[in-house]
Amino acid sequence: QVQLVESGGGLVQAGGSLRLSCVVSGDILSIKVMGWYRQAPGKQRALVATITGGGTTNYADSVKGRFTASRDNAKKTVYLQMNSLKPEDTADYYCTAEILAFGGVRYIDYWGQGTQVTVSS
Repeated sequence: QVQLVESGGGLVQAGGSLRLSCVVSGDILSIKVMGWYRQAPGKQRALVATITGGGTTNYADSVKGRFTASRDNAKKTVYLQMNSLKPEDTADYYCTAEILAFGGVRYIDYWGQGTQVTVSS
């Protein structure tokens, strides 16, 4: 069974930094794109960043220059370094990954349970 587990969320003051991690476990043959989404209270889930297996990244305009996505393919882990945090970054952060599981025939998007990030002003 494939699982994604996030960690690293918490409470931080505006201007501070946090580093989120997401580890993928289970019987996996391959992982393509990994990414981060966030959902603020009362809002829809929105893209934060994605990263391909080759390291190509894509960011939401609101986080460009402040957030950096990276991944360790050997560890099946994706990271999100968040700097210069703002109160509007407060949200639940979810990682996602396109995974071909052992015995599967196509890539499927899997999601973690989320980790909460709160930025105080």
